[in-house]
Amino acid sequence: MTPPDRCLPQSALADLADIPATGRWVRSGTTRLHVLDYGGSGVPLLVLPGITSPAISMDFVARELTDFVRPLVLDVRGRGLSDGGGSCTLEEYAEDVEAVVTGLGLDCPVLFGHSMGARIAAVTAVRGKVALRGTVLGDPPMSGPGRGPYPTPLDAFLGQLAQARRGTDADEVALSWPRWPRREQELRARWLASCDTEAITATHRGFETEDFFDWWPSVPGPTALLYGADSPVVTSEGVAEAARLHPAAALSSIPDAGHMLFWDNSGAALAALREALRPMLT
Repeated sequence: MTPPDRCLPQSALADLADIPATGRWVRSGTTRLHVLDYGGSGVPLLVLPGITSPAISMDFVARELTDFVRPLVLDVRGRGLSDGGGSCTLEEYAEDVEAVVTGLGLDCPVLFGHSMGARIAAVTAVRGKVALRGTVLGDPPMSGPGRGPYPTPLDAFLGQLAQARRGTDADEVALSWPRWPRREQELRARWLASCDTEAITATHRGFETEDFFDWWPSVPGPTALLYGADSPVVTSEGVAEAARLHPAAALSSIPDAGHMLFWDNSGAALAALREALRPMLT
C-alpha cells in the first residue's frame, strides 16, 4: 500500500499540548494557513521556517524570544497543519504572508525567515503590500539560474520524507542531523510527514530557478542577514555579493554553524537574532 502523501500521527498532534502558543487560522484565498501565536504585548515577529520545517520545529527558537517580541510562527503552505496546493513560487508564498499579517491584524511586524523562509521574507518586503518594521534573513539559499545547484539535492529531501511516512524515530533522524538537540530530532521524526511532496519539489525547483539576488538589493531597510560560518548554502562568495549589492544591510556570521543555524549553535544564533532585531523594535 502506498502511504498517504501527508499524515500526522497522534503523537505529533499531542506535541501541541506542550507548546506555549495558541493555534490561529487565516485564509489566503482558499488556502487555510495555520500559525502558532506565542502572545504577549511586544512587537510581532512573524517567523517563516525552511523547506521541510513545520511551525513546531521553530518552537525552541520562538519560546526564547517571548521576553523580547511577540513570536508567531507560520506553517508555510504544504507543511504542518496548513493546506497544500498552489504553485509554491516565492510570490505565492509572499501572498500567504501578506494574508497572515492582514488577517491577524499584525501592526508593522518584523519578518524573520530561515532558509526558504528568508527568501519569502525578502520577497514580501520588496512587494511592499504590508507595512513592516524590518526583516531578518537567516541563511537564504543563494543558488539560482547560472549559480549552480542547491547543495542538498531533491532526492535527499524526498528520501527523508519517505522515511517519515513509513515511520521513523529520532535515532534515524540523527543519522542525517547528528548535531541537533534530541528534542528537535524527535519533533522532526513525528512532524516531517506533514510536508507535501509537491510543495517540497516546487520549492526546491525554485531554489534553482528563482534568484535571491533579483530581490535582495531592493529589500527595504532595516534588514539583516545572518549566515552560518560553515554554511554550504551561503558561501563566502555569496556573502561578498550580498554585501556589495546591499551595503546598508547588517551581515552577521554565526560561528560553528552550518545552514541550520539554531540547530547547530542555538546560543550564538539566538544572540545574533536578538542583536539584529534590537534596532527594529524601537
